[in-house]
Amino acid sequence: MEQKIEPNPINLSKEDFESDQMVKWCPGCGDHAILRSVENVFPAIGEKLGYNKEDFVVVSGIGCSSRFPYYMNTYGIHGIHGRPAPLAMGIKLTNPKLSVWVISGDGDSMAIGGNHFIHVARRNLDINYLMFNNKIYGLTKGQYSPTTPKGQKTKTSPQGSFETPFNPGEVVIGARGKFFARAVDTNPKLMQKVFLEAAEHHGTSIVEILQNCVIFNNKIHALITGRDTKYDNQIILEAGQPMLFGKDKEKGLILEGTQLKVVKLGENGITEKDILVHDPTTEDAGIHMMLASMAPPELPAALGVIRAVKANTLEDEVWASVENEKKTSPYKNVQELLESGNTWDIE
Repeated sequence: MEQKIEPNPINLSKEDFESDQMVKWCPGCGDHAILRSVENVFPAIGEKLGYNKEDFVVVSGIGCSSRFPYYMNTYGIHGIHGRPAPLAMGIKLTNPKLSVWVISGDGDSMAIGGNHFIHVARRNLDINYLMFNNKIYGLTKGQYSPTTPKGQKTKTSPQGSFETPFNPGEVVIGARGKFFARAVDTNPKLMQKVFLEAAEHHGTSIVEILQNCVIFNNKIHALITGRDTKYDNQIILEAGQPMLFGKDKEKGLILEGTQLKVVKLGENGITEKDILVHDPTTEDAGIHMMLASMAPPELPAALGVIRAVKANTLEDEVWASVENEKKTSPYKNVQELLESGNTWDIE
């Protein structure tokens, strides 16, 4: 059963979450904007959902993104490579009242941590997972990662990567994940909106953030984030709203057969009524998977909350089971269990 959290009478501010540690990311790194967005949104999450400052926990693995716990004035754990998800699961199962946030990169999540990543998605524990995707290994100086585009030359793929990359959204939805969203580091307002919606979702919320590494993969998301190209190459989804994009919202998405297609309003009799309306709450993952898979230049990249389906969480099920056993078990403690059935003494 869903935990009821009372509104928080304490007014938190951005300053409450600012660390006194020196931030050591490279100048211009997209991580700075993500950090500021999290600092700004945590007070709103606390006030809206009833969390005190000491209720927030930030957990990370290894990578540039994983320095995050040092830069937040909260409880936190800097874990080992690829293992932030099981750490977060243990924390949340032990104390479901906490607001637990995982900070990870595309390599930390989808290479050494890939197995943990798919299982945290399917188990639907009530935690929030922010995956910084710069499509490169930045901390170790520019090796290709599981999301690096095929053919891209890096320090470990001098002839171009031969591997087909993961699409994080496809992985999450394919693993039966209930919440997936995407944001860009150049749009703090959208990031904060998505982070708040992720916190409000009762279950595992996974947010991919398209983040720029200025040193080893600069402008990897330029088509989506560039000032002159973003209007044609990104679509910000809103629940219950038609899927429109373009500088003047003159373009939209329709379903043609089994494929999404870009159309222009006014051409061939197309009106806003013909445009698909976004419904992130439907259990059927078909359209959500197509939206998560879109990429320019053929289709715009989908931003915002793509999928948000209600379901029981893992901690709901676990603690309901514990309470049921307390009521129905014939044994009230471990000693009674050990002395039950056939026993014998060893002298």
